[in-house]
Amino acid sequence: MTTALALILMAGAVCAKPVPAQKPGEPPVVTNNVDRPETSDEAVLALKSMTMPITATPLDKLPLDKFHLPDGFKLEVYASGLANGRSLQLGDKGTLFVGSRIAGRVYAVTNQDGKRAVKIIAKGLHRPNGVAFHDGTLYVAEISKISKYPDIEAHLDQPPAPVTIYDDLPKDEAHGWKFIKVGPDNKLYVPIGAPGNNLIPPETHAQIRRMDLDGKNVEIVARGVRNTVGFDWNPATKLLTFTDNGRDWVSEELPNDELNVLTKPGQEHFGYPFCHQGNLPDPEYGWGKSCADYTAPVGLLGAHTAALGMRFYTGTQFPAQYQGGIFIAQHGSWNKTQKTGGQVVFAKLGSDGKVTSVEPFLTGFLENNELIGRPVDVQVTPDGALLVSDDLNGAIYRISYDAKHAAK
Repeated sequence: MTTALALILMAGAVCAKPVPAQKPGEPPVVTNNVDRPETSDEAVLALKSMTMPITATPLDKLPLDKFHLPDGFKLEVYASGLANGRSLQLGDKGTLFVGSRIAGRVYAVTNQDGKRAVKIIAKGLHRPNGVAFHDGTLYVAEISKISKYPDIEAHLDQPPAPVTIYDDLPKDEAHGWKFIKVGPDNKLYVPIGAPGNNLIPPETHAQIRRMDLDGKNVEIVARGVRNTVGFDWNPATKLLTFTDNGRDWVSEELPNDELNVLTKPGQEHFGYPFCHQGNLPDPEYGWGKSCADYTAPVGLLGAHTAALGMRFYTGTQFPAQYQGGIFIAQHGSWNKTQKTGGQVVFAKLGSDGKVTSVEPFLTGFLENNELIGRPVDVQVTPDGALLVSDDLNGAIYRISYDAKHAAK
């Protein structure tokens, strides 16, 4: 028996149940403890959900002195006061659009002559985590629908009424928040997470869909995806690359979060819930299945690190070794005795497109086994800098590089 299989058998089988839908305006439903093993073990009972604030840390209280970067890089606050600010998307005129998960808001950060202002362009929405921008139009994904705001950058002070383009999405709270983006094929991509920790998902879940920008011609491009909250297209291959969060309650060290590449839209299954991290059969649903029958990840990102937003680095400001690699935000673990994640990492790729290394880049969000910040998404700017959102503090950070200050 392999070590991995022995660990999952010792952990025991845990079956997930879907979390009931939540009505707009109701308090957030805490879903992290779904399917925690029924045990009297004090170590397990001590693992509990983090409470996310719907407030923002004041600018002068942000823990910038705790954060660390490689030599030559500089960290500064790009914007603050964005309570629960998460997904990032730049507009054509330099506006940074920011979604949220529990605050119900969509923000716009303007940048004119170095002066930035934060505007709330939508509020009272139901988990508007996903934001995408294309040809002047902002797309916002809530739990069960996607809407658009035409010509939004010309109307930031008086945003147009949203136009719903697609509302055939499940209403499950568990993994119901979305990350969306327009691909190089001018299609809008939207994932639908599994409605619980670990279960046989309905045909409508654990997948990535794409559609025309008017919400028509919907198709499923990937299955077996437990919960992706970040993806991008490789600028060299044009292939969709996405993070995927591994299931809970196998063990503290298994399974890993994944980095996956879609090579055959509509034909690939990425394993959930039968196989995890490409080589780990599920203790309940893996019986009679072979991991070889599913598309394996191109990289493993650590167990319970909550790998979320990711972007290929396409700028020229950073040193050459960052060209073509991927920056990945790890939100940080909650159900581990010794927490992991809480950082931005850099994944290097080999000529075969597989990950050759995952290196810490922006660190310090985890202090004394507590998260003092939680990276969610990253965004490369036209000048080659990198923006990072932190939903625990409601801030956006800017990372730049200056060779003059790098160690000789």
